[in-house]
Amino acid sequence: MEEVLLSYEEAIKRAGDAIHRFPLIDVQGVPLMSTIADNWKSIWEFCPDPSDLLISTYPKAGTTWTQEIVDLLLHNGDAEVCKRAPTAVRIPFLEICAPPPIPSVGWGSWYDHVKGYWKECKEKNILYMLYEDMKENPLREIKRIMHYLDLSVSEDVIERIVQLTSFQVMKENPMANYSYIPKPVFDQSISAFMRKGEVGDWVNHFNPAQSKMFDEDYAKQMKDADIPFRFSIH
Repeated sequence: MEEVLLSYEEAIKRAGDAIHRFPLIDVQGVPLMSTIADNWKSIWEFCPDPSDLLISTYPKAGTTWTQEIVDLLLHNGDAEVCKRAPTAVRIPFLEICAPPPIPSVGWGSWYDHVKGYWKECKEKNILYMLYEDMKENPLREIKRIMHYLDLSVSEDVIERIVQLTSFQVMKENPMANYSYIPKPVFDQSISAFMRKGEVGDWVNHFNPAQSKMFDEDYAKQMKDADIPFRFSIH
């Protein structure tokens, strides 16, 4: 584990002055950083094996959480095995071609992302997860992932995974909280990678005019979608 972590940090250090925000390039209507766009042909031609598992999440929508759950399920809840390397090494990102982790901001429309997969999941082998459902009942949702992976894990192990993937535990897990990234690249004293992990915190940041603007845009964009999104849980 230590060797893998050192190799990861070394890759960042070697990037040196190259670590900066790359220009965004339009790829099929989606703005992507240039290092991804330049390699898009190989990404587009990627042909997964039927046994491959692809986790497709919009940024900051539960990616690391899902990665950790899947890794723990595949290793029968063994926390030490799942600390063998940082998340991005254990479950690498298909589209990231640059020395990790170089910042970027463009990932296209959230509306297109969620509606596109919702349409496809009705006919293809896709497990559609909702962040609010995972927060409301992690035990239930982890079992859904287990069944989707065709695994048989004991109830005790499932409960252990619920505890190991709780927000507070993951926030303190150096293999999941991205604290291994050098401060010049990602200063978590300014903004932690894992901030609150709450549902509905947007109300503390949107003023009434912004909330109204969002509600109107959401209603317009999602009028023909029947995805059961919620903005709060009780």
